[in-house]
Amino acid sequence: MSLIDVRDLARTFVVRKRTQGHPPWRSRTRAEVRAVHDLTFSIDAGEMVGYIGPNGAGKSTTIKMLTGILVPTAGVLRVAGLDPSRQRTDLARRIGVVFGQRTSLWWDLPLRDSFELLQRIYRVDPVRHRRTLAEYVELLDLGDLLDTPVRQLSLGQRMRGDITAALLHDPEILYLDEPTIGLDVVSKGRLREFLRTLNAERGTTLMLTTHDLQDIEALCDRVIVIDRGTAVFDGPLAGLHQREDSRRTLVVDLVDEAPPIEVEGAETRRVDGPRQWLSFPAGQSAAPIVAAVAASYAVADLSIQEPDIEEVIREIYAGP
Repeated sequence: MSLIDVRDLARTFVVRKRTQGHPPWRSRTRAEVRAVHDLTFSIDAGEMVGYIGPNGAGKSTTIKMLTGILVPTAGVLRVAGLDPSRQRTDLARRIGVVFGQRTSLWWDLPLRDSFELLQRIYRVDPVRHRRTLAEYVELLDLGDLLDTPVRQLSLGQRMRGDITAALLHDPEILYLDEPTIGLDVVSKGRLREFLRTLNAERGTTLMLTTHDLQDIEALCDRVIVIDRGTAVFDGPLAGLHQREDSRRTLVVDLVDEAPPIEVEGAETRRVDGPRQWLSFPAGQSAAPIVAAVAASYAVADLSIQEPDIEEVIREIYAGP
C-alpha cells in the first residue's frame, strides 16, 4: 500500500445564501458546492510531490482531509495506513504540517520554549528530542534565535522555526503549504536546500502546495495539478513539458536580417533584426528543424528554449 492513498475522494460543502422574501427565516436558499470530487492519486514513501492549482481548485480542502481536519463526503482515504478523520490523534504523531501564512509556535514565548512545549505535547523522549533539536538548529542556523520571542522573528526566521517545530517528532510525512511565501531569495534557497537534505537523508515524504513554481522545479520530480476539484495532470515534472499543447522555441541568430524562416515542422513566431524565434511541439525532436535551418540559411548562432512551466500550467488551467 502507498503511504498516501486517495481514491474517488469527494468533499461537498453546503452554502446558504440570503434571498429576497418574507418572513426572514424563509429568505435563504441552500446550495451544494463541490470543492473536491473524483480525486484519485497515491504517493509512495520518500516521494517529493508538488500539489498545485489555481485559487479555489481544492488544494487546501485536500490537505485538510489528509490531515483529518475535514471528513470526506465520499471516497477512500488512507494516510500511513490510517483513516485521518477517525484516527486523527494517531496520525498526528506521523505527520508534520507547515502553513506559510500561519504559525504553530507560541507568539510571545522564546523559540526554545515553543520547542519544549511541543516535546511534551508529542511525548517525545527527552534524549531523542534534544538530539533532533540540535540537528535542526544547526542545519537551519537557529542557534542565535532560541531565546528570541517568536513575535520578534523575521518571516524567514519564523519559517525556519515552524519547519523545525513540524519535524521534532520525526514525522514520516511533511505537508508544506506555501512555505516560501514572502521569503527573500537567500531564505528560499536555504529552505529548499534543507528540504532536499531532509528527503535524501531521512526519507521524509514531502507534499508541497505552492504558487511559486520555482519551488516545484527545485524540489519535486512529480507534480499533481488539480483544477475544479479533480486532478488534471499527475506525472513527472518533465511530463508537463511533453504535453501535446506544450511548445519549445528555437532561437536563431542569422548573419544578416532575413524574412521569416520557413522550415517544415516549425513556425516563426517573432522576428527582431537578424534574430528569429521558431516554435515547435515540445515532444518533437529539434534535430530536423536545426538541420533544415542550417542548410538553407546563414546561421551565426542558435539555442533551444524549453517550455516555461508557468505557461504550461496556465494552458492546463485554461483547458476544456
